[in-house]
Amino acid sequence: MDLSLVIPVKEESENLPQLMKEIVAALAPTGYEYEVIAIDDGSRDSTWEVLEQLSKEYGFLQGYRFQFNCGKAAALALGFSKAKGKFVATLDGDLQDDPLEIPKMIKLLDEGYDLVSGWKIRRLDPWHKTWPSKLFNLTVSAVCGKRLHDFNCGIKVYRSSVVRFIQLYGDYHRFIPVMAKWQGFRITEMPVAHRARVHGVSKYGVSRLVSGFLDLVSLMFMKSFSAKPLHFFGLVGLIFMLLGLGICGFFGYEWLQSGALHVRPLLLAGGFSLVMSVQFFSLGLLGEMMNGSKKQTYPVAETLRPE
Repeated sequence: MDLSLVIPVKEESENLPQLMKEIVAALAPTGYEYEVIAIDDGSRDSTWEVLEQLSKEYGFLQGYRFQFNCGKAAALALGFSKAKGKFVATLDGDLQDDPLEIPKMIKLLDEGYDLVSGWKIRRLDPWHKTWPSKLFNLTVSAVCGKRLHDFNCGIKVYRSSVVRFIQLYGDYHRFIPVMAKWQGFRITEMPVAHRARVHGVSKYGVSRLVSGFLDLVSLMFMKSFSAKPLHFFGLVGLIFMLLGLGICGFFGYEWLQSGALHVRPLLLAGGFSLVMSVQFFSLGLLGEMMNGSKKQTYPVAETLRPE
């Protein structure tokens, strides 16, 4: 298998027939052996029924339907786990991304890159989506150490080795280039066409900016301490322990000198610090015990051509 195309969809029933036609028109001339993996992320319209009909017409199409909405990251993670291709491409199901860009992006991979991210230079979205996105991209670029103009662009192409290493959950799909960069993969971007939405409505709002920054803080923490949680919680616990021992040691010395011990707010603070040190050490040890023990599962209700 040369290429696996992973497409998360949510309530895109009107767009899917045209999308399949465009995928065939874009990939058939390349001679690639390819598959399309569509993940219905808890749609409440007829998206799944449309996928069932399309699977009868297109033998390369397989589908998975979540029992309820799990988010784009979960949909991509499931698609990545099922992909068999040497290359893996992602595409949104709203027809705003052009499948004709995928062969061009694969050529960039042949130049030695591991991930090519799309860059919507001329973005056909309202200002209240474009300006927060620009601020978000600048911030993430500074954290990542690699300037990309559009981290959240839906169209990307990867070597299969990249998607095997990336662990997605929450809303981390928007940080895939960041995680790939941190793991030593070579990333770049390519200008891509962006089209206005014709059918359906956008699933994203301005609130995504706030959640994006919170996810970025979370990702930075996970990068540094996910494998060694005791290094973080233990450090905080050690600070509390030293503070508590210092305060209690001072009052202990005073008691030995005078034979009297008066309860003061500072003494209570010392005792509180010692209790907090135990709490943080316990959290770190629990994190070490739980690290890597949870296996990711998906609430798949139905499948088309399951493995």
